[in-house]
Amino acid sequence: MPKEFIYKGKKLEDMQNMSLIELSKILTARQRRSLKRGLNEVQKNFLLKLKRPSNKPVKTHCRDLIVLPEMVGKLVQVYNGKIFVPVSLTDEMIGHYLGEFALTRQKVKHSAPGIGATKSSAAASVK
Repeated sequence: MPKEFIYKGKKLEDMQNMSLIELSKILTARQRRSLKRGLNEVQKNFLLKLKRPSNKPVKTHCRDLIVLPEMVGKLVQVYNGKIFVPVSLTDEMIGHYLGEFALTRQKVKHSAPGIGATKSSAAASVK
């Protein structure tokens, strides 16, 4: 049997029944400050789209939205600057930002050194 998720003494069902103000009191300081300022129009529209019943994932450019308990179990696609990265929202993601799960930078992949990179390759003829 999987372990039941508890965040700072609160179960997922309890957190889903909380208002945004009550939820912000148990989150960390940065998330509390962000929620205290209120959600902007883009974030509100995204949450409305997410509440609609649909099988397709919801695409968003909004990387600064905090994962809320009502979003758990949904599939979203977060834009990383090049493509939309699919993200399945789980209960352990509550309190994190959507942008944390769609990385914008990739690992650097180097190939062989070019001409002039080393002393021996500088003497090689260029054709």
